[in-house]
Amino acid sequence: MEKPIDSREFLKQTDAKTPVGVAEKTGQSSPEHSECPTGKTSPEQKGGHVVAAFQLPDLSYAFDALEPYIDTMTMQIHHGKHHAGYVANLNKALEGHADWAARSIGEVCATVSKLPEAIRATVRNNGGGHYNHSLFWTLMAPTGNGGGGEPTGELADAIRNDLGGFAVFKTEFTKAALGRFGSGWAWLCLGGDKKLYICSTPNQDNPMMTGIVECPGVPILGLDVWEHAYYLKYQNRRPDYIDAWWNVVNWPAVEDRFVKARR
Repeated sequence: MEKPIDSREFLKQTDAKTPVGVAEKTGQSSPEHSECPTGKTSPEQKGGHVVAAFQLPDLSYAFDALEPYIDTMTMQIHHGKHHAGYVANLNKALEGHADWAARSIGEVCATVSKLPEAIRATVRNNGGGHYNHSLFWTLMAPTGNGGGGEPTGELADAIRNDLGGFAVFKTEFTKAALGRFGSGWAWLCLGGDKKLYICSTPNQDNPMMTGIVECPGVPILGLDVWEHAYYLKYQNRRPDYIDAWWNVVNWPAVEDRFVKARR
């Protein structure tokens, strides 16, 4: 296995506490880079009220924007119920752990093995869910408006050099997504040798979780293969969901993430 990239060093390099790609009231995204757009808010007093350590990030597109590939109701439930649930459970688990609540979700994931045992499993599951979904939303876009097509530039070159080209990558990534038994994620990652590789993780684990997962590294692209991500439209037809998802992959955002991670 390739040398794992130092996730904590990546977070330092990319200003991990700065949200990016999260819709503001104007629908614009922050221009600054982050390892993951998470709607992070300090758990300190704000406006006379104590705010939660982590917040559900807005989407940068409408719930129906990914139609017909990902349906409106799935997006509403996936974002507003499932992701929101991970955030609520994460905040609850971190009550009384101000040092951990003050970290970015990327930092929490990268050091999850050092969490107090009493909250480790809960934070691993719900913190992972928050990180994974926050990333997932930003790496999709409406078809023809950032979504679909093929990667270009430095990312396309790296896929060709490291994975044998886009067609081979697409086939192998699809295999990883299909081969993940039960719930989990498929990933395109950057390793410590600055090369791309493909893997999958169970449940809400992600490659940031050094010391826990078998494929540590920096996630560049992730696909949610939990049934809640597709069951309303595709039922048990995971292959159809994966095939449709390629039409909404936001390759410019993926390349931006890759370029910054490789620095």
